[in-house]
Amino acid sequence: MTSENKIYFYPIWLRIWHGVNALGILILIFTGINMQFSSPKFELMNFELAVNLHNIAGIIVSFNYLFFFFGNMLTNNHKYYRLKLKGLMKRLNLQIGYYTSGMFKHEQPPFPLSEKRKFNPMQKVSYLVAMYFFVPGLIITGLALLFPELIIEKVYSVSGIFMTAIFHASLGFLVSIFLIVHLYVASIGKNPLKNYKSMVNGYHDLSGH
Repeated sequence: MTSENKIYFYPIWLRIWHGVNALGILILIFTGINMQFSSPKFELMNFELAVNLHNIAGIIVSFNYLFFFFGNMLTNNHKYYRLKLKGLMKRLNLQIGYYTSGMFKHEQPPFPLSEKRKFNPMQKVSYLVAMYFFVPGLIITGLALLFPELIIEKVYSVSGIFMTAIFHASLGFLVSIFLIVHLYVASIGKNPLKNYKSMVNGYHDLSGH
């Protein structure tokens, strides 16, 4: 649905999911860092409080992910995540060229947004990896750590809990990097706040591209 130079990209259910997910991920990152690097001499917050907040936020994000998954599958939003492998590298190279050079020369983006295209190739690949690999992996390893009796005791003579914790922390780091890049890319354009405004009113403003 369009309105003048605007496209209604973000229905209310998607905006609610995005807001809850963003807040939950930020809490998970902050409490996770505190748990990882806390010491008797210095801690950003009480360790026990950090653990409890981390567990609560993790459970909320897990249920919220199910909301996203089924909402995505049951609405037309899933069409924006379809990935065509043919010519993918060429499209990615074009987008990389735009991000690293073209946009600083005020060139037009190679894949402008439209009613049929919500993400450019780099966004689509990164969102697919984050939402269908990183986040599910975090949820699975997080639930395993919450219920350690479910974890295999030994994996090639290495503690199963230790390996699960390493995978969980590694995925958390990757999601943190994704979030930083996501926030940066969302600020690209003549008006850095335009994309953030889209998540409030649901409309993506095409003016200024």
